[in-house]
Amino acid sequence: MELKEQRFAAKGRLATALLQWLNLRPEEGERTWLMFAFYTVTSIGMLWLEASTVGLFLNEYGAESLPWIYVAGAGLGSFLGVMYSWMQRFLPLRQVIVSVAIFMAIPLLFFRVALNIAIAAAVTIFLMRLWLEAIFALNDLNTSITANQLFNIREIKRTYPLISSGILLADVISGFSLPVLLRVVGLNNVLVTSCVMMLLGAFLLFYLSRTYKQAFPDAPRTTSLENEPDFTNRRLGGPLKGYVIPLFGFFILAEALHLVVDFLFLSELEQQNPAGQDLAIGIASFLGVFNGILGLFELVMQWFASSRIVERFGVFAAATLLPAAVVLLSAFSLTPILPFFWGLVSLKFIEELLKYTLIEGTGPVFFQPLPDSIRSNIQSMVNGIAEPLAVGVTGVAILAAIWVCRMIFPQATPQEILGYQGTVFLVSVVLMGLGWFFIVWILRSRYLGLLVSSAERGRLGVSDVDMRALKRTVVETLEQKGNEDDKRSCIELLTQIDPEHVGEALAPLLPNLTPNLQRQSLEVMLNHPNPIYTSHLRTLLNQTVTPEVLALALRYIWLTEPELDIEQLRPYLRADVDPVVRGTAASSIMRRGNREQKAEATNALRHMLTHKQERERVMGCRALGEADYLQGLRLFIPNLLQDESLRVRCALLEVIASTHLEEYYPSLLRGLYYKSTRESAMRALVRLENEILDRLVALAEDIHKPDLVRMHAWTAIGQIGTLESLNVLVNHLVTSWGTTRRNILRILLKIPKEGGIEGVLDRIGRSGVEMLIDQELMLMGQIYQALIGLNPEETVGREANLLRRALRDVISDSVDRLFLLMKFLYPLGSIQAAAFNLKSGVRTNMARGLEILDNTLDIPSKRILLSILDRRADEEKLQSLSELIAIEPLSASDRLRRLVDLRHFISEWPLACCFHLARASRWSLSAEQTLACLNHPKSFVREAVLAYLKVASPRALAELLPRMKNDRDRLVASQVKEMMAELGIADSPRAASSTAGGPQGFPNYPGLPGLEAT
Repeated sequence: MELKEQRFAAKGRLATALLQWLNLRPEEGERTWLMFAFYTVTSIGMLWLEASTVGLFLNEYGAESLPWIYVAGAGLGSFLGVMYSWMQRFLPLRQVIVSVAIFMAIPLLFFRVALNIAIAAAVTIFLMRLWLEAIFALNDLNTSITANQLFNIREIKRTYPLISSGILLADVISGFSLPVLLRVVGLNNVLVTSCVMMLLGAFLLFYLSRTYKQAFPDAPRTTSLENEPDFTNRRLGGPLKGYVIPLFGFFILAEALHLVVDFLFLSELEQQNPAGQDLAIGIASFLGVFNGILGLFELVMQWFASSRIVERFGVFAAATLLPAAVVLLSAFSLTPILPFFWGLVSLKFIEELLKYTLIEGTGPVFFQPLPDSIRSNIQSMVNGIAEPLAVGVTGVAILAAIWVCRMIFPQATPQEILGYQGTVFLVSVVLMGLGWFFIVWILRSRYLGLLVSSAERGRLGVSDVDMRALKRTVVETLEQKGNEDDKRSCIELLTQIDPEHVGEALAPLLPNLTPNLQRQSLEVMLNHPNPIYTSHLRTLLNQTVTPEVLALALRYIWLTEPELDIEQLRPYLRADVDPVVRGTAASSIMRRGNREQKAEATNALRHMLTHKQERERVMGCRALGEADYLQGLRLFIPNLLQDESLRVRCALLEVIASTHLEEYYPSLLRGLYYKSTRESAMRALVRLENEILDRLVALAEDIHKPDLVRMHAWTAIGQIGTLESLNVLVNHLVTSWGTTRRNILRILLKIPKEGGIEGVLDRIGRSGVEMLIDQELMLMGQIYQALIGLNPEETVGREANLLRRALRDVISDSVDRLFLLMKFLYPLGSIQAAAFNLKSGVRTNMARGLEILDNTLDIPSKRILLSILDRRADEEKLQSLSELIAIEPLSASDRLRRLVDLRHFISEWPLACCFHLARASRWSLSAEQTLACLNHPKSFVREAVLAYLKVASPRALAELLPRMKNDRDRLVASQVKEMMAELGIADSPRAASSTAGGPQGFPNYPGLPGLEAT
């Protein structure tokens, strides 16, 4: 038994390690492998079909007829794309994807039968080749839509590269197996095996859609066209228009070049075999082996080389590899150096290899500079309109080129004409490759310009662009005359992209920048000081600069050059020097001077800290923060913490953090209590990082502290941003409830670059977030049972109405937390749009919000959640929640006791309303419930419990009141004194016990002597 357990544990560790190596989370593994299997199996069938169909087509019609396929295929592909969208309006999506997968395979059986009919064979072969073009587009569309439904936007970044490599594996398997398949079943029967494989893929897709049915909307897509964003009515101008036009050209040229190379390759392949039936088999066998070898190289390229090439050379350099290789190979094929056929084989090989690895992988990056509002529309227009149109136009162009060659050389033999055509098309490939170079160059320059001008910070990574080109663009923008805000955005963008080497671009420009830009540049350069830039700063010091710039430049130089003579700083200690410069000089001397020099600097700072002018004291405090050792200046800190100037106190809080004065850390925490010092205290606490983490957690967990202070403590923990602080937030997210959970969710969502979202998913996974969603739904189930049990017909009165309104607020709070939780799994824009529409209260808007969620959510409790958010009766919502909780019919009084048992999960006001209703209705509550709520941190809850006890058990109240006369809340203490006076209770509980008595109808509770009606 132990051996079996060890084996299972070893398998589990192996599976976990494999998922980590593939950058997958455990809950994503099954879906990813099933999608990979579906795409691979379907692609194997389609690639078998492609090789056999191409062989039959070339044997029957020849390569010259291929352009007609390109033209007709473009039209058919567009038509099927429209049909795909049309089907979604009448069928649920999971039925659409399975139906399309079956629809792609079934015609192959009819084609197989028609091939045996002599009169229909030629037409059938043409239709097969046309159908092949269409189903490749349909399969890609089906796969991408299914993946987008199964995975959210964060998951698909990890899973789709693995899924998309299924076609590369299919290339290998189908390529090497096809020659054997041809010998075993024959060319015509390959259609049957292809159909079987595609149907197997459809079965896998059916299994996926049933297993993960929550990922697919049950209802057809009914959104009208009026509600869809219409890009065609928007006018593009300026840099955006200058970028979008070459962007279209990039993808159009890529598709056109691919078709011309494919036509050249198949034309020459046709000439390598004698005419007859063997031609089709020979072509199919050759294509099988060719695709198999190509698939091996594509797999290796995709898994091991593509990302490294992009990371090392940048996106634009990677995009030029394909046209460079195509131009070189085409040029060699035009010379006797390389045999014409093998030159075309090499050209086809390299074009396919780079197109389906580098170009397909980097293509989405080119859409990143576009605004969010139009990016998806532009991408849809490129893929859905521009590329099919490019296919059709290229087909017409090829036909025109063939016709022109025949018109110019009417006396030439067919073999000579083919030679002329090959030369023309190779020259056109060279020209298109050169045109590609030009378009990539335009895109790169405008890509950077668009990013710089719009300051789209946070989207661009170092691997996305050539850093030298970016720096050159920033330098050009800063050197030109223009708006200072635009130049400030340039510096911010460069800081986001490459903070460690920002000085390389900014240091030479410092003398020519405005004082504000000089200050900004020096501040970002000080984050990563480097001695190689000090010569530029010395040039700056020779000019007339503002005191702030002078102080920053001095600080930079003295941080980076340890061998400088400290005596050069002594003149800056004079009283007539601006305090910001004097403070910087004093702090530098205190770090690196000798004993006498440090004493002189200390004396200068002492005068600044005790000066009558506020600016002197502020700059003195800031200088303290830059000094390594405070020496005797520590004596001034207690007085400065009580300084009348807010700026001085705020500056001192940052000094405490920068110098790690642990004995004053409580002052940082107290700074969170006051609005005037809160921002400075937050910055100081965040600067201390893990050193202050335990104290912040203790403050945030203390339920007796003000909610606002606790929230800012959680916020500071989130801004610290270390692994330890993220662990704290995630751990408390799982164990907290109510307002605390809401605050933590908001803080995690605000962490830059989705660090909080990824942190939650890394630690508790998607299943953990789904568990939190289910918890909120289960709480809502209890609240709905309470609302139904405390219905207005049976439970009347002001207190009952207050409780019902409070319970509605609990449901509203839970809905808010549900939307926050959904943002961890789905795009923020979709969830915000759904929340906005649902909260509007307008029926049409609510329907739109529900449809957005229906098409976005894929959690198991999706149906329950949609039912809760819909405009339905409480009974219907409770019925839908019966899948998660047990529905218990309880009396109104028992339901109220159940609510009090849920005191840790509901907010304070509904809990107080429970005691008010119990008092008014003379319902009994247990001693445990009463005493627990009597210790509640919220004063109005304790007031409600005292009011309840006054009616329910005056005897127990008499014993408890003397213990509460010094309550921490003055209102509660005043209430206690009034009750003691009303009941004539002295400070001694024994003196008051004889006067205690209870009204009829409240039985004595044996658990607490004297406590009645509980």
